Amino acid sequence: MITDARAPLEHQQPYGTAYRQMLEKVRYEGAYPTREKADEAVRLVLSGLGRQLTGEERVDLASRLPLEAARLLTAQVPDLQPLTGWAFVKDLAARSGASLATTRWDTGSVFSAVAACAGPDLITRILRQLPTGYALLFGQAELKPAA
Repeated sequence: MITDARAPLEHQQPYGTAYRQMLEKVRYEGAYPTREKADEAVRLVLSGLGRQLTGEERVDLASRLPLEAARLLTAQVPDLQPLTGWAFVKDLAARSGASLATTRWDTGSVFSAVAACAGPDLITRILRQLPTGYALLFGQAELKPAA
């Protein structure tokens, strides 16, 4: 079952403490004026990440996220052809109707909170699985092995 990650807030259950804390981190990192704006960013970005991430890394990340965030991630069916980091941002911008700059900002803000939940080892594994361009979205250098 695929759910609409942008369902109106008034139709949703109250948030758990861990998810509220995650929203506050995203709100702070992204300088969003309200928790609702942070929630919109989280819903967009985690749904997008759920379409990219597969396998053990997907399961491990879901287990470390707050329940509400894990549901957003796992409700999505992974795409057959993963997107590069830049294509990921462009796809999210097209889905949301926001500018590329705003969507890039949203992605970085949410990925900062995701990284805090996941820890460095899991983020490294996730970055190894995903195509190029995601490291920068997670606030890390994109390192390539020497030829």
